[in-house]
Amino acid sequence: MRGALEQRATRLGLLRSRRRLERVREGAALLRRKREALVRELLRHARPAVDERERIAEAAAVAYPALVDALAAEGAAGVEASAEPLREVRLKMTSTRVWGVTVGAVAEAPALERTLEARGSAPPTTNPETVEAADAFETLAQLLLEAAPREMLIRRLGAEVARTSRQVRALEHHVEPALEATIARTTGVLDEREREEHVRLRHFLRRRDARR
Repeated sequence: MRGALEQRATRLGLLRSRRRLERVREGAALLRRKREALVRELLRHARPAVDERERIAEAAAVAYPALVDALAAEGAAGVEASAEPLREVRLKMTSTRVWGVTVGAVAEAPALERTLEARGSAPPTTNPETVEAADAFETLAQLLLEAAPREMLIRRLGAEVARTSRQVRALEHHVEPALEATIARTTGVLDEREREEHVRLRHFLRRRDARR
């Protein structure tokens, strides 16, 4: 192993290793700055996301008991009949980039909350419990739709923070130490080779002087 290292150890190789180490350190510094920026962006969206989740939880706590009451009052068939005719909900999606991370966003979304007339239900024949359940679930769906872009962004930012952290660890704990060890070994071999050359030179000079 030592003999192979001595054969490979050259000044040019040492220079290349040092340049590579500089690039690795610069790359790690850039990745750390990117990670810090991503974390700041993630924290900026975290508090609104928590508030949105709380509102969704509150809406769900209203909607599902209301559905249970509607089912108790009209049965599953009656509730399903009240949902007719089904409507098609169309969304216009777009993509954006945040610190190099591509995320989807809802560009245009319809208002999901409707009046009884907009649903096409006849007030005298519609059970109040069913109306309450429909109102509650439309509110819940609206909140989910509004929260979806931020949730997608947070998930992508979190995944990118984790990926960047892995890259930083790989550079700092594997690539950089390996290059430093290579530079140290190469420097040691070259220094030893230089000392041996000096010893041989001094020996040659002594022999030459002795012959005079």
